[in-house]
Amino acid sequence: MANPKMTVAELETFLHKEFPQAFSGGDILIESADGQTSLLRQPYNERMLRPGGVVSGPTLMALADFAMYAVLLSAIGPVGNAFTTSLNINFLRRGQPGQDVLAAAKLLRLGKRLAVGEVQLLSGTSPDPVAHVTATYSIPAS
Repeated sequence: MANPKMTVAELETFLHKEFPQAFSGGDILIESADGQTSLLRQPYNERMLRPGGVVSGPTLMALADFAMYAVLLSAIGPVGNAFTTSLNINFLRRGQPGQDVLAAAKLLRLGKRLAVGEVQLLSGTSPDPVAHVTATYSIPAS
């Protein structure tokens, strides 16, 4: 386990203040973040669904991006202007309605200016991912 620069409570406080448009609604919960991994949960809501009754791609992409941001901040501290430079998602199976979506993120490489990670998106209690994401974040010069 890495030495985290921010705890879950510190992340939540920072995000409520600096990024309220994405975090203050209670739509996303940070369950853990340790400087190397994070686990986020998006409780089920009908707004997550696209026509056909499956969890929408934009819902999954946004949660994956947020999970990467959370793990990165837990690793580097409160750097609000770190941002996504690339995000690639592979949809593997349908996310089921009525189920929370979980995002398990892991940093693969943390450099001075770039961080690379991956996210597994899960639906409910199924161990089979609904999507796999790789993402790169730009870290501003200090």
